Amino acid sequence: MKRTQEHDMSYACNAAWDFRRGDLRRIEGALQAASDLCKNFICDMVQAESKAGGELVTVVDRAVDELLREMLPRDGEGWLSEETPDDWCRLASRRVWVVDPLDGTKEFLRGIPEWCVSVALVEDEEAVAGGICNPATGEMFIGSREIGIRYWPRNHQSLGSSLRGKPVVLASRSEVARGEWDWLKEAPLEVRTVGSIAYKLALVAVGRAEATWTFVPKNEWDIAAGVALVEAGGGTVKGLDGQSMTFNQLETGRDGLIAFSADGQNHLSRALGSWLSGRS
Repeated sequence: MKRTQEHDMSYACNAAWDFRRGDLRRIEGALQAASDLCKNFICDMVQAESKAGGELVTVVDRAVDELLREMLPRDGEGWLSEETPDDWCRLASRRVWVVDPLDGTKEFLRGIPEWCVSVALVEDEEAVAGGICNPATGEMFIGSREIGIRYWPRNHQSLGSSLRGKPVVLASRSEVARGEWDWLKEAPLEVRTVGSIAYKLALVAVGRAEATWTFVPKNEWDIAAGVALVEAGGGTVKGLDGQSMTFNQLETGRDGLIAFSADGQNHLSRALGSWLSGRS
């Protein structure tokens, strides 16, 4: 009986892994197609429009949104995208695709290579798999809780503390410009500005930085894929209330988040402990 139970558990585990690998292949294929599509556009020739609320949108956002919606959802799967009118029928779906066709539109328009395409798969309100690609740098991040994270190409110099001697924290360029990070100017860490929140989370997920955080409201499509990747890489992401992030909610806004790489919280605690004590 024991042998039969072990066999059944092993079979179930292998079947779950095969199923998730299929999800990741779908994500990777969609992101590769989106990356190829983005390369057809020249950033300084693309016109931007303002949406309600002042956010920018371009023909690239809309073209990638259409492509992803054609490639990703299957029967019974929901859809939530920044560039698609929300259909609350998604709330009845166990599996939902949460995407941002172009996260970092301002960076894209300025020719700053810190924008990306972001795709998350949410199951039962948890971001279980995700992928982020940066067409400008050729980077691709793919991962899930069961299988872990893959990142390529790997020819970018690490930003991590092992080479620089200080923990690296990724910050919003606009937040730094507003002075919101000034209190850390003398801290024993390196604050590096990066545009897209999804790209920042992807870099933390693979250990190219120890942490990122923001106290500025974000939407599910901004962060879902990044949350999935950080957790796939062994890191943690919490809301400002200290709770784990959930998705496919009626209200898609979040107050902010704090994300650490697998070893990031320990590195930052050691680096900041005495400094913070000296300030108190």
